Amino acid sequence: MQTVETLNEGLKRAYTMTITPKDVDARVDAEVKRLAPQIRMPGFRPGKVPANLIRKMHGEALAADALNTTIQEGVQSLIAEHKLRPAMAPSVNLAEGYEPGKEAEVKVELEVLPDVPAPSIEGLKLERLVVPVADEKVDEQLAQIASQQKSWEDAPKTRKAKEGDMVVMDFAGKVNGVAFDGGTGEDMSIEIGSGRLIPGFEDQLVGVKAGDEKTIEVTFPEEYGVADLAGKPATFDLVIKTIKVAGESKIDDDFAKNMGLESLEQLKGLVKGQMEQEHNGLTRTYMKRKLLDQLAAGHDFEVPPSMVDAEFDQIWHQLQHEAEHEEDTEKAKADLEGERDDYRAIAERRVRLGLLLSEIGNANGVEVSQQEMNRLIMQAAQQYRPEDRERFFQYVQQEPMAAAQLRAPLFEDKVVDFLFEKAEITEREVAREELEAAIESEEGAVPHVHGPDCDHDHDDKPAKKPAAKKAAAKKAEPAETKEEAPAKKPAAKKAPAKKADAAEGDEKPAAKKPAAKKPAAKKAPAKKADADS
Repeated sequence: MQTVETLNEGLKRAYTMTITPKDVDARVDAEVKRLAPQIRMPGFRPGKVPANLIRKMHGEALAADALNTTIQEGVQSLIAEHKLRPAMAPSVNLAEGYEPGKEAEVKVELEVLPDVPAPSIEGLKLERLVVPVADEKVDEQLAQIASQQKSWEDAPKTRKAKEGDMVVMDFAGKVNGVAFDGGTGEDMSIEIGSGRLIPGFEDQLVGVKAGDEKTIEVTFPEEYGVADLAGKPATFDLVIKTIKVAGESKIDDDFAKNMGLESLEQLKGLVKGQMEQEHNGLTRTYMKRKLLDQLAAGHDFEVPPSMVDAEFDQIWHQLQHEAEHEEDTEKAKADLEGERDDYRAIAERRVRLGLLLSEIGNANGVEVSQQEMNRLIMQAAQQYRPEDRERFFQYVQQEPMAAAQLRAPLFEDKVVDFLFEKAEITEREVAREELEAAIESEEGAVPHVHGPDCDHDHDDKPAKKPAAKKAAAKKAEPAETKEEAPAKKPAAKKAPAKKADAAEGDEKPAAKKPAAKKPAAKKAPAKKADADS
């Protein structure tokens, strides 16, 4: 096999590999010898099928496999011989016009990682914003928990419903006098003031009592999820079954025991611990962003455009997804387009910081142990069906980039912890609101740790924009002012027009992989969700 370098410009490299027919034939011969003892064919004793006959029957497939294997090994040899550190998977393409039995010309294009200047990690100064957990905050949290554990008791039949009461009723909805799908139900329970139903519905329940029959008028919101109902006036015929009032939720030992704990003190301890954990997470996020700001300000070097493209695609995909959940989707997307350059700059910053953290970690002996890797692999395997997990384990073992993808987030955390130990840190007590506001005002260009084996499919959130500009698309949140369309066949106790329990499809997107044409790439087992769809 002959290899010729055709491009060496900045971080870009290109090569042409020429594979001779002899290279392929030698592999085919070896494979025929390996398979011969296993071949069964009428008229021949086991293992005695002539090699030329095996070639005649399976030669085309064997030659294709041999060419594919030769290309893969050739690319790996090229990378090793030239001491290349690919930024992304190389683009490998067989030249057009190739015919079996002829020379194969293969084009290999890639970008290499830059030589990162020795990072300066001396003189780092950070402030740790500490949020103490006051007893009154714990009590507030307990009160909130108690409010979600309400016990309801039947009220006297003469009681008129008021805000905070629960009304149990049958309902039948109509638009222009005609019943609509999902508009009828029985024994629906709704707490007045909960905001679960379309605007105006709950307000008209105030004053009703058990046994009342009432017709109310409402208008479906313009953005309602069912086009046939959006913006239209409707009536609901109601039959009030029962009025219920909330029983007093006393926060004591019995309350804690009902939650499976031994005492109120234990419950308070758990709640306080959870709050402290949340605060510590926020504190770390703030410190990490300040740390990255200092690193970014002190280092500047060229980064591979392909890595920036992959990072930008991930950020852009997330923002486009978020824009879909805005009230005015078209305006959100238009605003986003006007800020494309800002987000591309953030992508470049993230890549540069990722390379920098990788260099710092490698230079200072930061490692992810095999035990930690095993734990990461086991955790990742849980997203697959039990019958596919063994295939996933094999996939991770055989594909270095898959292992690097799992390793990268933990490695990054370890590098950050190492830098925290090196930094001079001062502490200041603040309120939680102040800490959250400080985080929100940061650029927050969270990097990926990039190495020669990383394929950049990390699962982290996109960077926020500089504080001087407002983000065009907010993150979609559960139960966001978007009403749920009534089901065509509602359950007997289904409420008419409840708000959606969660924003649909609010998952974190994976960065798109580069369109590298790798020969015979092995795939991970399909996730259950994919297989069932």
